[in-house]
Amino acid sequence: MTTVRVSPGPSAAHAFRLGMIVGGLLGLTVIGVLYWIGVLQVLSLGYTLVLLFPIYLVIVACLLSVWLGYDKGPASLRRVTRNKKLE
Repeated sequence: MTTVRVSPGPSAAHAFRLGMIVGGLLGLTVIGVLYWIGVLQVLSLGYTLVLLFPIYLVIVACLLSVWLGYDKGPASLRRVTRNKKLE
Protein backbone atom coordinates (compact mmCIF):
# COMPACT_ATOMS: atom_id res chain seq x y z
CA MET A 1 0.00 0.00 0.00
CA THR A 2 1.41 3.37 -0.98
CA THR A 3 1.24 6.42 1.21
CA VAL A 4 -0.25 9.63 -0.08
CA ARG A 5 2.18 12.53 0.15
CA VAL A 6 0.70 15.97 0.21
CA SER A 7 2.86 18.73 -1.20
CA PRO A 8 4.05 21.36 1.27
CA GLY A 9 1.93 24.47 1.46
CA PRO A 10 2.61 28.18 1.84
CA SER A 11 3.50 27.77 5.51
CA ALA A 12 6.35 25.43 4.56
CA ALA A 13 7.56 27.93 1.95
CA HIS A 14 7.55 30.68 4.58
CA ALA A 15 9.35 28.45 7.07
CA PHE A 16 11.96 27.57 4.44
CA ARG A 17 12.56 31.24 3.64
CA LEU A 18 12.79 32.13 7.32
CA GLY A 19 15.10 29.18 8.01
CA MET A 20 17.43 30.25 5.20
CA ILE A 21 17.56 33.81 6.53
CA VAL A 22 18.26 32.62 10.08
CA GLY A 23 20.82 30.07 8.85
CA GLY A 24 22.60 32.69 6.75
CA LEU A 25 22.68 35.23 9.57
CA LEU A 26 23.89 32.58 12.00
CA GLY A 27 26.67 31.55 9.63
CA LEU A 28 27.76 35.15 9.05
CA THR A 29 27.68 35.81 12.80
CA VAL A 30 29.91 32.81 13.49
CA ILE A 31 32.35 33.90 10.79
CA GLY A 32 32.36 37.46 12.19
CA VAL A 33 32.98 36.24 15.74
CA LEU A 34 35.81 33.97 14.57
CA TYR A 35 37.41 36.91 12.76
CA TRP A 36 36.89 39.21 15.75
CA ILE A 37 38.57 36.86 18.25
CA GLY A 38 41.45 36.31 15.84
CA VAL A 39 40.91 32.73 14.71
CA LEU A 40 40.47 33.81 11.07
CA GLN A 41 42.95 36.04 9.28
CA VAL A 42 42.03 38.21 6.28
CA LEU A 43 42.98 35.58 3.71
CA SER A 44 41.17 32.77 5.51
CA LEU A 45 38.17 35.08 6.02
CA GLY A 46 37.95 35.61 2.26
CA TYR A 47 38.31 31.87 1.64
CA THR A 48 35.57 31.16 4.16
CA LEU A 49 33.18 33.72 2.70
CA VAL A 50 33.77 32.88 -0.96
CA LEU A 51 34.12 29.09 -0.88
CA LEU A 52 32.85 27.65 2.40
CA PHE A 53 29.85 29.87 3.15
CA PRO A 54 27.93 28.92 -0.06
CA ILE A 55 28.50 25.23 0.72
CA TYR A 56 27.14 25.85 4.22
CA LEU A 57 24.04 27.50 2.71
CA VAL A 58 23.45 24.51 0.41
CA ILE A 59 23.66 22.16 3.41
CA VAL A 60 21.19 24.33 5.35
CA ALA A 61 18.82 24.33 2.37
CA CYS A 62 19.03 20.54 2.06
CA LEU A 63 18.32 20.01 5.74
CA LEU A 64 15.39 22.44 5.68
CA SER A 65 13.90 20.85 2.57
CA VAL A 66 14.00 17.38 4.10
CA TRP A 67 12.59 18.64 7.40
CA LEU A 68 9.74 20.54 5.71
CA GLY A 69 8.79 17.72 3.33
CA TYR A 70 10.14 19.03 0.03
CA ASP A 71 12.07 15.82 -0.59
CA LYS A 72 10.26 13.78 -3.18
CA GLY A 73 11.20 10.24 -3.98
CA PRO A 74 10.91 8.46 -7.31
CA ALA A 75 7.64 6.90 -6.16
CA SER A 76 5.94 10.30 -6.06
CA LEU A 77 6.75 11.13 -9.70
CA ARG A 78 4.06 10.85 -12.34
CA ARG A 79 4.51 10.20 -16.04
CA VAL A 80 3.96 13.23 -18.24
CA THR A 81 2.12 12.57 -21.50
CA ARG A 82 0.74 14.85 -24.16
CA ASN A 83 -2.92 14.96 -24.77
CA LYS A 84 -3.50 14.39 -28.53
CA LYS A 85 -6.90 16.11 -28.40
CA LEU A 86 -5.41 19.48 -27.42
CA GLU A 87 -2.97 19.67 -30.36
